[in-house]
Amino acid sequence: MSYLGPDFDPPQPRRGRRRALTVAAAALVPGALLGWLVYATVGDGGGGSGEAAVRPSPGNTRPAAPSTHDDEKPGPTPSAPGTGPLTGKVVVVDPGHNPGNFRHTAEINRQVDIGTNRKECDTTGTATDAGYPEAEFTLDVARRMRTLLEKQGATVKFTQDGDRPWGPCVDERARIGNKAHADAVVSIHADGAGAGQRGFHVILPGKVSKGDANTGPIVAPSRALGERVAGAFVRVTGSAPSDYVGGGTGLVTRQDLGGLNLSTVPKVFIECGNMRDSKDAALLTSGAWRQKAAQGISEGIVSFLRG
Repeated sequence: MSYLGPDFDPPQPRRGRRRALTVAAAALVPGALLGWLVYATVGDGGGGSGEAAVRPSPGNTRPAAPSTHDDEKPGPTPSAPGTGPLTGKVVVVDPGHNPGNFRHTAEINRQVDIGTNRKECDTTGTATDAGYPEAEFTLDVARRMRTLLEKQGATVKFTQDGDRPWGPCVDERARIGNKAHADAVVSIHADGAGAGQRGFHVILPGKVSKGDANTGPIVAPSRALGERVAGAFVRVTGSAPSDYVGGGTGLVTRQDLGGLNLSTVPKVFIECGNMRDSKDAALLTSGAWRQKAAQGISEGIVSFLRG
């Protein structure tokens, strides 16, 4: 992988990759992350996304059959939160998109108010070239996270669990976290950038005060949450920050996402990789890697909530 940035060494020969990533992980602990730059708003171009994802090409609009790559299935979900360091904390996990969205184009294309302007209710999400849908990926990672976080004592709520035919819309996703008085909200996604572009990035809310949007109170805590998630994600998965957005920091600030603009609680999005790159796609379709992704994001949340 070739990822450059202030917290990463220049590309190294493959033989030294593990050592370089170890150094990178150490550099991305929360203390170092505090030195990352805040990047200006990134639009939908350059591999960015609508609500943190792009629509798939016409050949990839329907969810594929259940993945044959699930070599490690999510563990059973505890019936109730246990006791642990997160007892009393509420975490909302937002699995991006919905596997049924493609059947409800009229509903998801309806415009909703996101504070700064109006935008589609939702999108279908993207997919790998082989047809593995982002919506299937996000649900799988979210369910794995629920198991891990409930073992830490957290109360975990979903915006959707594959239990509704479409949606919810981006404004409703934000309201779910708000009504839950969540201590942290993380929206799970995978990007649909160009082939050859790799890596993850965490999207932070920019300062917005317009219409129903007022992110001022959550900008700082959301950044702290995003830094913790990014650092843990590097350490657990071995992935490096995006090489096509964020300047190598793994952090991007945006003001055009309703799920962030309308949130009144700390919230970030994470694009776990690029589904349209063959190397990233090989990771995203691996059950073992998705377990690492869930663990990395969860550990970042735990670190943020424990202070």
